[in-house]
Amino acid sequence: MDPQYVPGDIEARAQQYWQQNDSFAVSADPSREKYYCLSMFPYPSGKLHMGHVRNYSIGDVISRYQRMLGKNVLQPMGWDAFGLPAENAAVKNNSAPAAWTSENIDYMRGQLKRLGFGYDWNRELATCKPDYYRWEQWFFTRLYEKGLVYKKTSAVNWCPHDETVLANEQVIDGGCWRCDTPVQRKEIPQWFIKITDYAEQLLDDLDSLEGWPEQVKTMQRNWIGRSQGVQMRFDLAEGVAEHDHFEVYTTRPDTLLGVTYVSLAAEHPISLQLAKNNAELAAFIDECRNSSVAEADMATMEKRGMAAGVDAIHPLTGERVPVWIANYVLMDYGTGAVMAVPAHDQRDYEFAQKYQLTIKQVIAPANGEDIDLDSEAFTEKGKLVNAEGEFATFNGLDFESAFDAIANALVERDKGRVTTNYRLRDWGVSRQRYWGAPIPIFNLPEGGEIPVPADKLPILLPEDVQMDGVQSPIKADPEWRKDALNGEAVERETDTFDTFMESSWYYARFTCPDFDQGMLDPEQANYWLPVDQYVGGIEHAILHLLYARFFHKLMRDEGLLNSDEPFKQLLCQGMVLKDGAKMSKSKGNTVDPQAMIDQYGADTVRLFIMFAAPPEQSLEWSDSAVEGSHRFLKRLWKLVATHLDAGTPPALDVSQLNDAQKELRRKTHETIAKVSDDFGRRLTFNTAIAAVMELINDVSRFERQGEQCLAVEREAIEAAVRLLGPIVPHISHELWQQLGHSEPLIDSAWPEADEQAMVRDSIEMVVQVNGKVRAKINVAADADADSIKATAKGHANVQKFIDGLTIRKEIVVPNKLVNIVAN
Repeated sequence: MDPQYVPGDIEARAQQYWQQNDSFAVSADPSREKYYCLSMFPYPSGKLHMGHVRNYSIGDVISRYQRMLGKNVLQPMGWDAFGLPAENAAVKNNSAPAAWTSENIDYMRGQLKRLGFGYDWNRELATCKPDYYRWEQWFFTRLYEKGLVYKKTSAVNWCPHDETVLANEQVIDGGCWRCDTPVQRKEIPQWFIKITDYAEQLLDDLDSLEGWPEQVKTMQRNWIGRSQGVQMRFDLAEGVAEHDHFEVYTTRPDTLLGVTYVSLAAEHPISLQLAKNNAELAAFIDECRNSSVAEADMATMEKRGMAAGVDAIHPLTGERVPVWIANYVLMDYGTGAVMAVPAHDQRDYEFAQKYQLTIKQVIAPANGEDIDLDSEAFTEKGKLVNAEGEFATFNGLDFESAFDAIANALVERDKGRVTTNYRLRDWGVSRQRYWGAPIPIFNLPEGGEIPVPADKLPILLPEDVQMDGVQSPIKADPEWRKDALNGEAVERETDTFDTFMESSWYYARFTCPDFDQGMLDPEQANYWLPVDQYVGGIEHAILHLLYARFFHKLMRDEGLLNSDEPFKQLLCQGMVLKDGAKMSKSKGNTVDPQAMIDQYGADTVRLFIMFAAPPEQSLEWSDSAVEGSHRFLKRLWKLVATHLDAGTPPALDVSQLNDAQKELRRKTHETIAKVSDDFGRRLTFNTAIAAVMELINDVSRFERQGEQCLAVEREAIEAAVRLLGPIVPHISHELWQQLGHSEPLIDSAWPEADEQAMVRDSIEMVVQVNGKVRAKINVAADADADSIKATAKGHANVQKFIDGLTIRKEIVVPNKLVNIVAN
């Protein structure tokens, strides 16, 4: 065995072996327990970053460990290949997005292989390929036929620079997350999928996800936002064209008697009707359109409004309250109208202060404390006050009682009803960009639309295009729009799908990527799904994971699979930091994984990534720690070489072991037990690595005395190599061969701890006198308390500190310490 550790050569040999033997190819086998491990697939941006390396290293370690447990392990990889960055790069580089994407995929695939990840590359997919998005288009037409898809004109966040719709989460401080251009509110026709029809299921089924972080489940619960409230009717004092009333939903009907005005969204039908004869109001509504609809921005933006010039009738008191048009009310949330209670809602309070509107307190703190409405609204729940007339009996009621009393009063007057609402809104899947899957809809000449028939799918996205950075090539090309159905001319939809569509079902397509008879092969899908372990960043906790859960239920209801949830366990890995900040090009603090691989080898990078921190915590990059990981691997290599030079060990005979040999063997099996628990139950790979390092240290210090020494040493080294196999697979693969094994390490079994080997003949205990450590003693493992006390008091150093004193108390903490109290 070459005594020098040369990672480049070692890693090339291991990777060549895996590739030639198709070592990670896998097929369904109902006779074996399956394990599906998946890391969130990457966008092919051109180069891997350290966040990728961490994510995929974690997934690979789990996959290799589960394989060594004897399971049928699926670990696939693919590419989330559509999206706006490809268009921007194409404009910059004067190329087409398809070519740019393909080149990046080729490069990044090579990087992943250099890192030794055990993927079944036979299952590789790219979402920009027609054989993938064809089935997405087909599924959309099925949802359309089921009534789960619709088109409507809707207010959206619009980036005028990128000419695309932005999700609320993509609006940062009023600007586009990519280019910082101020975001506008714009009304355009859009396609929606009715995720709200599944809101109850999506919420209730979170309780079944025991393997998910509680933080992620809480984020999803809040996003879905189930609430019980009251839907009520406000009549208009004077009709506005065909409108004689509007509706309001509130979760705080206890504050209804404090309503001093009502606010309508700029896009509310009554607002638009009033604006027809009011140029000033029309101008204000147009201003409202040029602002973000992101909730975070709505909460902090300046509250602005305009009196509508009409009044509404309070549904209980019958009083007239003025109607205002306000920029902080959104048409797409609730009914587009809110009852304003400025004493008990901070947004209403700020608005009322600005426009000198009445502020009426109707809720007081339950504990009787005073509140200061001159500085801010009192928004907590309390007891009802200041009710007058027939409603005076409501005074003193707590929130629950007031809720019921006011709701009943509204029902009696036929002015309201108790309802359950959700914060969740239907999923807008239209994007006005080019590089995405075309939405499979034909627009008819006489108006209306129909889904594209299955035999005309896929609607292909042309790839040989020129990007001008302004307009989508398919929108600019009248010829591409043309199609025919039954001899009649139709026009193709030119919007493309939101890229969350592709990432919402890729995990399922991995079970049958070459299946050409349908979206999924149910037999394959039902064998592999759900995913047993999903690994990805916390930044995807809401949208991606929620949409994937929704898609899974849609596919279930289409008969494509039989499980309710896509991912049994979820691990959200922490960020990779440098100098305390997240690595990013803009901060200039990135570390190139390729440079690290070239310098130290992939195993060193993997070892550092897994050792530096628990997977869910942030990892601080450290050049010295990387060097330390490399030194450990060199020491492991040298240790095996030295061991092999010492000769062939005899068969292990546990009956012939001396104390030192028993001690090393005990350490070996305690390490196996700990690492198995860390890998399997705790997923704390850093502590597992630390345990193996301790074992290697003990082997290095072990003095060979007796013929069984090499046998005990061989057992320890082979255990260490197998335990490290999932983390540093290349060096482990090579060392396993050097140790004389013909089968590859990946096909060997995970080591099992020998309970008998971990039984101690004696244990070391600390002896304290009056709380201070004075000695350490070795006692029989089964020694009783009296003999332990006697041994402790017989120690020379202990006698020195108790001599001439009266022993008041002797405390034995089993297996740990003896404390003697004397004075």
